[in-house]
Amino acid sequence: MGRLSSVDPSSYSEPEKITTEHTAIHWNVDFEATKLRGSVLHKFKVLTSNLESILLDVRDIEVKNATLLAGGSEQPINYFISDPVPDVGQKLTLELPAGTAKGSLNVRIDYETANNASGLQWLNPNQTLGKQHPYMFSQCQAIHARSVMPCQDTPAVKFTYDAVVEHPKELTALMSALIDKNEPGKTYFKQEVPIPAYLVAIAIGKLVSRRLGENSNVWAEEAIVDACAEEFSETSTMLKTASDLCGPYVWKQYDLLVMPPSFPFGGMENPCLTFVTPTLLAGDKSLANVVAHEIAHSWTGNLVTNKNFEHFWLNEGFTVFVESKIVGRMQGAKELDFRMLSNLTELQECLRTQLAGTPELTRLVVDLSNCGPDDAFSSVPYIKGSTFLRYLEDLLGGPTVFEPFLRDYLKKFAYKSIVTDDFKGALYDYFKDTDKKDKLGLVDWELWLKCEGMPPIIPKFDESLANVTKNLASQWSTKTVDELANSTDINQPISIHQLIEFLGKLIECKDIVELNERKIELLENTYNLKKSKNAEVRFRLNRLIIRARLIQRLDEIIEFANSNFRMKFCRPIYRDLAAWPEAKPRAVDNFLNVKDQMMAVCSHTIEKDLGLK
Repeated sequence: MGRLSSVDPSSYSEPEKITTEHTAIHWNVDFEATKLRGSVLHKFKVLTSNLESILLDVRDIEVKNATLLAGGSEQPINYFISDPVPDVGQKLTLELPAGTAKGSLNVRIDYETANNASGLQWLNPNQTLGKQHPYMFSQCQAIHARSVMPCQDTPAVKFTYDAVVEHPKELTALMSALIDKNEPGKTYFKQEVPIPAYLVAIAIGKLVSRRLGENSNVWAEEAIVDACAEEFSETSTMLKTASDLCGPYVWKQYDLLVMPPSFPFGGMENPCLTFVTPTLLAGDKSLANVVAHEIAHSWTGNLVTNKNFEHFWLNEGFTVFVESKIVGRMQGAKELDFRMLSNLTELQECLRTQLAGTPELTRLVVDLSNCGPDDAFSSVPYIKGSTFLRYLEDLLGGPTVFEPFLRDYLKKFAYKSIVTDDFKGALYDYFKDTDKKDKLGLVDWELWLKCEGMPPIIPKFDESLANVTKNLASQWSTKTVDELANSTDINQPISIHQLIEFLGKLIECKDIVELNERKIELLENTYNLKKSKNAEVRFRLNRLIIRARLIQRLDEIIEFANSNFRMKFCRPIYRDLAAWPEAKPRAVDNFLNVKDQMMAVCSHTIEKDLGLK
């Protein structure tokens, strides 16, 4: 496909020539046709003289009209849409009058979305918990905002927005904004902090809320809202801890929306309204660290944003780094280090499987000239990025030295979109007159940013909690079932996170002695796995069952794959099944039956994993 523009390889828009300052959205939600109908009014700032046209990103959008608004009058403008580029979308060209000057320019576009817009998921009542009402939600990251509205769909551009949403009276509408006012069947929203297009979000369903704190609520369907309130009861503490680390929280409200199971991610950091997967409901708050991750995004990603998705590690590496610090402050330094070590196990697995054929995507800064951000999405920017930051922190003298820099960096680039060189410049600038300056000379930037595979240097972590899991994985992989059954070592008490990490390490063992039905049953009985509600545990157990080739248990593996469409779980399960000749036909049949219930980003990637695309 080549690079679509000089600033962002995945966007046609030209933010160096024109930039969106504010967007006014008016949507009518049509559940029957599964479409949004309405308009966007973009207030642009023209940065160059005699601009001939505005280029916007669209994907399967039907434009009805484009109008230039000036001095109280409306002037129709010519527009045309290019042929689609697979997995990326199309270019909408709006022709401007000759001699368009620098300054403000208002354009309204009337349009409707496709009934299968890649950034929207429409659920019929049967697909919801309550079974009575339909439900709709969006997922615009990375480049799906263009399927929801014509826009400059690049994180290089940030704008404020307001919205009027008309919807069925009995349903509640929520957005990544503050509710301005409510009328029956009509909700008004305002987002006064500039955001990139991928953070525009909407959800509409039969939703109720419970209070979590002074400026925090959790929203969900009635049947699970109380369980959600219990599971995420530490949200306010996490928010305060993050503010202590990163500076003032600028978004006013921090609400959580627990999504239907088809939501493809663990969480999505939509401002004012984080979306989270119901797979976090473990009953013991053990998976609530995902909320700490999304809270951290309020600064790292939402306030300071990668300019394009080649520098995605600036969003995600920083966020994992801050998330681990929130966990460390709440649960101790040993737990912080254990989580970071566990992340490295996950990264190893990702490199061995998902990215085995595309080593160039294992770099910290990637080239997206011929690859869409969805196809490049992996745990690399998250884990390699946070490991790099921990390496820098240790090199420069630890948290007491690095955390003040972190706050300064976030303040310096607040409301801006940046690339890796901006971060590097800020780091050198901050320490230039200190005794740490020479330490920075030891950093091999080329190696860290461009090397493939695992991080080039693994920092020194406290390994006491991780050694327990390493030892257990070693025993279960090298001993026979009879030897294990007579061993007392395997019955030592371990935390839920140690159990998750041990199972992950076991999956990573090249050889497992006697991986058969008896060993799986002993594993289940020893750690009470059959009764576990924890999705992370069940996911890893299912992968071991696949590895043991227990065809008689294929039904429960398929049942788990169908219980949620979170990509972290269903992609590896489908990849494992695709490598098992006896099970692959069943996996393909099942996928074809349920793919319409998945979001486009999920079905698109699984199709590739199964070799169907």
